[in-house]
Amino acid sequence: MTSYLLFVVLPYAALAIFLIGSIYRYRSNEFSVSSISSQFLEGRKLFWGSQPFHWGLFILFFGHLIAFLFPSAVIAWNGQPVRLLILEIAAFTFGLSALFGLFLLIYRRLTTRRIQIVTSKMDLVVYAVLLTQIISGLLVAYHSRWGSSWFAAFLTPYLRSIFVFDPQIEAISSVTSLSLKVHVVSAFTLIGIIPFTRFVHFLVYPVDYLWRSYQQVIWNWSRKHIRTSRKHSEGYKSTNN
Repeated sequence: MTSYLLFVVLPYAALAIFLIGSIYRYRSNEFSVSSISSQFLEGRKLFWGSQPFHWGLFILFFGHLIAFLFPSAVIAWNGQPVRLLILEIAAFTFGLSALFGLFLLIYRRLTTRRIQIVTSKMDLVVYAVLLTQIISGLLVAYHSRWGSSWFAAFLTPYLRSIFVFDPQIEAISSVTSLSLKVHVVSAFTLIGIIPFTRFVHFLVYPVDYLWRSYQQVIWNWSRKHIRTSRKHSEGYKSTNN
């Protein structure tokens, strides 16, 4: 019963909350769908924390996605020991990078007075879930070697069975690794709380910026006059309308 609740009920509940909650939040209060940046309050610590965290998380996410979409290709790649070692070391390194960045971000939020004022309880929940997710993933990678291979051969069938509404939990229920189960549960928990957090902003990421034409800004005032003027005004406005 516990396995059924953790690996069947929780995933479907999390996916339903994510879908319905995100749509409701966007339609009811679309201006809240934002990361609510705190960079103007403190930027230096944010830079050194967000860079390793985001890059580590970005690479790991797409690594998991590739193993989910193309498990046979991953297993074939790992057929050569050298390539397997390169993949495992790289994945573990990016995991450490994400953990290091997260620690810096948590330290920044807990020690910077300006950031403490704008910190919500949900921010702390997100940090706790992320910390659990990353640490459990690193423990799995360390204690259960060659995770890229068994993810493709073991977890991918389970995850696919969830998405085709035919959950097969026999394999994952028989696992003795607590860190693996925590890793899976925390992943679905993170998905479920997205509509209530700043993470929801990735749903409206401005991908059209990649192909739209450059924005042209035309200065209609005399810049030379503005730079040399001793008046309190910004110079003479253009008569162009």
